[in-house]
Amino acid sequence: MNKKTVEITVPVYNEEKELKKSIAILNGFCRKNLKAYDWHITIADNASIDNTPLIALAIEKSNSRISLFRLEQKGRGRAVKRVWVESGRDLCVYMDLDLSTDLIHLPKLLWALQNNYDVAIGSRLAKGAKVEGRTFLRELTSRALNFFFIKFFFHTHFTDAQCGFKGVTRKVVENLIPKVKDNEWFFDGELLIIAEKSGYKIYEEPVHWVDNPGSTVRLISTIWGDLMSMNRLLRTKPWKK
Repeated sequence: MNKKTVEITVPVYNEEKELKKSIAILNGFCRKNLKAYDWHITIADNASIDNTPLIALAIEKSNSRISLFRLEQKGRGRAVKRVWVESGRDLCVYMDLDLSTDLIHLPKLLWALQNNYDVAIGSRLAKGAKVEGRTFLRELTSRALNFFFIKFFFHTHFTDAQCGFKGVTRKVVENLIPKVKDNEWFFDGELLIIAEKSGYKIYEEPVHWVDNPGSTVRLISTIWGDLMSMNRLLRTKPWKK
């Protein structure tokens, strides 16, 4: 029986300090726990200006299951979308480099995508999730964005649009990714909204998530970008096209 092919994309920007260690952990986990799949890891570097691409290139040369994809434009969403579209693999996953979401949940996402779900996501807000170290401000902001803005304006049911741990089928890549216009932090939130409004099935995995105090995410600018993307979606309604 042919194994399902899996693309695991890790978007990075100026991550020279954490890159080698985190990719080694991810690679080790996949070798041990994803033997049922033909998996591949792509380090999606979006315009890093430090030594990140050089380190990634060295990793690529030493491991045939890992490759570097370099973009000269910033944008987490842009990087993930490009890799997913060009990979051609059956199942596509992305995760943040800090591995805040416990990798133990990865096989469950892949299982869901093989069992009639189109999208599989890690959720820090679903019943059964365990979150450690998150500040009150970030927790409040996350809940407000997910439960007020997204649910109120779009009438969706998924609980966590922002957790950096998601997977999709090839059908979703081909049919929905072209409709996702956000190239930054809300690209996956936009994908979830379009997917649910279009009738695609979404699986939520309650995850164990540990905050990374060294995160480079800028809260105010990210929230503003998210709200602008939501405003665009309300105007254009891409799920109807």
